[in-house]
Amino acid sequence: MGAAMRRIHVGNALSAFGLGFTVPYLYVYVAQVRGLGAVTAGLVLAVFAVAALIVLPFAGRAIVRRGPLPVLLTALVTAALGALSLGLAGDAAAVLAAAALLGAGQAVMQPALATMIVDCSTAETRSRAFATQFFLQNLGLGVGGLIGGHLVDTTRVSSFTLLFAIEAAMFLLLVVVMATVRMPHSPRVGDAPRGSAKGSWKQLLGNRAMVQLCVLGFVLFFACYGQFESGLSAYGVEAAGISTSALGTALAANTAMIVVAQFAVLRFVERQKRSRVIAAVGLIWAVAWAVAGYAGLGHGSQEMATAAFVSTYALFGLGEAMLSPTVAPLVADLAPDGLAGQYNSAFALVKQLALAVGPAVGGPMGASLHVPYIVVFLLFSLGISVLAVRLGRQLTAVQNQPWLGRKRVVARGGAAAEPVAAEA
Repeated sequence: MGAAMRRIHVGNALSAFGLGFTVPYLYVYVAQVRGLGAVTAGLVLAVFAVAALIVLPFAGRAIVRRGPLPVLLTALVTAALGALSLGLAGDAAAVLAAAALLGAGQAVMQPALATMIVDCSTAETRSRAFATQFFLQNLGLGVGGLIGGHLVDTTRVSSFTLLFAIEAAMFLLLVVVMATVRMPHSPRVGDAPRGSAKGSWKQLLGNRAMVQLCVLGFVLFFACYGQFESGLSAYGVEAAGISTSALGTALAANTAMIVVAQFAVLRFVERQKRSRVIAAVGLIWAVAWAVAGYAGLGHGSQEMATAAFVSTYALFGLGEAMLSPTVAPLVADLAPDGLAGQYNSAFALVKQLALAVGPAVGGPMGASLHVPYIVVFLLFSLGISVLAVRLGRQLTAVQNQPWLGRKRVVARGGAAAEPVAAEA
């Protein structure tokens, strides 16, 4: 890694570490500690999603015109103000306003950091760079949540204020770290006419491979991340009789699988066609949903149900470890020169849509419609495999299997051959 990439990875770890202090306890803080009720707590979670959906289209344009670093620094300061305000807010209006600031800042960080990784990596190193990012994010969230759990006390508001102050401090520390990054020159559209943003969105929507990847991304996030803390947890409690401690163990198993498996699967994933890797993830997640079905609908003992439920989260983690070096680099490879920020923001927007819709659909189903819930999301997982195979037909050989392009360069001692359409 170069110095810039090392700082970017440190920044990823710091931001995830700060978020880990507060994310698991946000609902309890608003509803119980501040005494604002479940409705306000639900509105806070909705505000996070709405703020992200509002700012992300503008974030892509700003990254294209100004570069990712200034946009990231602005987002970090905004998130720090939001976190500190949230820790001090005492009424519903203040809490919602602070959540909007924090949600907007967090949302913009993701495409800005992803674009910095693209600018500081090459086709040869990009998959490993994104795998490292995902590894550090999960490690940071896990460590932050563990420490935060020992600091928090639901009988003392000051303990939550401390957590949000630590989160704000992490964001400001990240400002200092990122301000020292010297980004390599990358194409920008800084002198483009005023209507160029519309043109770039039109160009993106005209890219059939990118549109198919966005559809696939929506299904991926809807069927996995959108269910973790809503539908799947509700299903586990209501259908499988999972205790809250076992639910925490399942979430820990997911993080542990990612941390342990990330670099173990990386070498294998790098040599495979990306479309086939994503298709394999769909099959793994279909197995995970089948195991979850056994946990809640089978007639085994409570111990067997708990073990099956924990295994479900672990299998999801294995799929996530396979996706991290696959999907984000593919978004970068589909983006024309100078538009990586636009493409990263568009994909982040799709992710936020899925994360907003997923809990709204999966929560009620997981709590009461147990059999339909498992069947529907098992079919969604199989749909991931089908969509991945179709996407593979839209990719060039090098886009689908970058290692093949590098091999050709080495063999010929020069530029790679003109790419041809790849099979799925």
